[in-house]
Amino acid sequence: MFSNFLKSLSILKKFLFINLIVFLVIGSLTLIYIGNVKPNLIKNKKSKHIQIIDNTIEHILRLNIKFEEEDIRRFLFSTRFLFQNLDRVILFDNQYNLVGDTDTLDLDPRSFSNRLDIVELEILDEETSNKIIEKKDINKEKTVSIKDILTNYSWSKDYGKPFTFSQEGYDKFLLTTVKNVTVDGNNIGYLAISENANDIRAAINERKTFILRTAIFVGIVIFVFSFVLNRYFLKPIKNLVTYTKIIKEKSKKKTNIKELKSRNDELGTLSNSLDDMTNELQKRISHAENFSTDLVHEIRNPLTSLKSASEILHETEDHKQRAKLIDILNHDVQRIERLITDYSQMLKDEVALSKEKMKKIDLKVIAKSVVDDFNNIYEAKRSIQIILKESSSQEECFINGIENRIEQIIANLLDNSISFSENNKKILVEIYKDDKDKIILKVIDEGKGFKETSTKKIFDRFYSNRPDNFGEHSGLGLNIVKNLVDLHGATINASNNMTQKGANVEIIFPKT
Repeated sequence: MFSNFLKSLSILKKFLFINLIVFLVIGSLTLIYIGNVKPNLIKNKKSKHIQIIDNTIEHILRLNIKFEEEDIRRFLFSTRFLFQNLDRVILFDNQYNLVGDTDTLDLDPRSFSNRLDIVELEILDEETSNKIIEKKDINKEKTVSIKDILTNYSWSKDYGKPFTFSQEGYDKFLLTTVKNVTVDGNNIGYLAISENANDIRAAINERKTFILRTAIFVGIVIFVFSFVLNRYFLKPIKNLVTYTKIIKEKSKKKTNIKELKSRNDELGTLSNSLDDMTNELQKRISHAENFSTDLVHEIRNPLTSLKSASEILHETEDHKQRAKLIDILNHDVQRIERLITDYSQMLKDEVALSKEKMKKIDLKVIAKSVVDDFNNIYEAKRSIQIILKESSSQEECFINGIENRIEQIIANLLDNSISFSENNKKILVEIYKDDKDKIILKVIDEGKGFKETSTKKIFDRFYSNRPDNFGEHSGLGLNIVKNLVDLHGATINASNNMTQKGANVEIIFPKT
């Protein structure tokens, strides 16, 4: 349930929720720590009190001091060094009567009783205090008398052990420890020492102030970080999600993708990549739609011809006419078959292109291999000779490309030139570097040349100005060349030869 709840939250809410949990855990541990600080500090004070009490009792017993006002007064005067760090030392006889007080060395019982008879106290020894206070239920009262404390202490099972309590006022925090004094197992009185423990209160307040400031600081940091996280990261991501939804739903809503693309951080890079990918996908979808439309249009023409020829063939009995119609049927079937084959191959090529990586290759080596293959076929078949002309045998012509795609470019150009060339003609393949170190590849033939005013049309799909034996071609060859050239970052131009009959196709590869 908790994991499902966490998954349903946004990133910002998850961040705030997790910080809240951490904050609560740390807060709980801090409260526990604060709760343990005061008892620990008091425990340290109490241990010192016990040591002083034990030393004082030892002196009383060693000097055989009686719990009478005069003896106690002389004892307090003579042993002042024992109480240098204390605020007050008080002694009572076995009947809880005051017999000595360092605050009132005149030993006037009234002055002491007025000050300590009724005290507002906090019992600090829990185990002992419960047993002491149970006697008269004085824990239900806010104030108790020192006599009650001594009385209950003397009745408790922990009688003989030091007992500590505190007196807290506006500007003081007194810590008092009481213990009985015994001689030969008989109780002869009580000794109480008090110390101003404001340092404990100051230490606790200092820690509380530090924790409060730290909590406020952490809260501000979390708030600022949450604002920055939302403003500069989560909101742009949300905008990217909105952008993808708009693209998916083909909505006409405006997006702020341009603002995100202008960022110089990873989100800017992601926005650019996402926008480029979206544009590329849209381009491919449009390309596929247009291509499918063109293919349907191209197939419709031979299908119409097939239908007409088959209808006439069914009705005619003239053998010559039937033979001519059969030739038309074969021609149209070959045309459809070629269109489908080339279209299928083109789709496979597009998939393969997305997986292939470019590397540094020598254009002259690849061109020589393709030219040799074509010469082996067409030199004997049609006496067409393909000549590879290099500017210098020592000059290297390296480009960044995909080797088999460069072979496909040269092969398609040669195949196109051969289609327009008569027998016993020559085709020139020329490779060289221009003055800007760009690699130039030219294919020059002696064919019919271009009739078009704008030769850019020849690179369109299914362009219709083909040679007489157009059934052997799909009209996709030069379009494939154009796509592959664009893939390599090169440019392609076509023109007629100025000095002689024929066409000239030029590809300019970028400098490596």
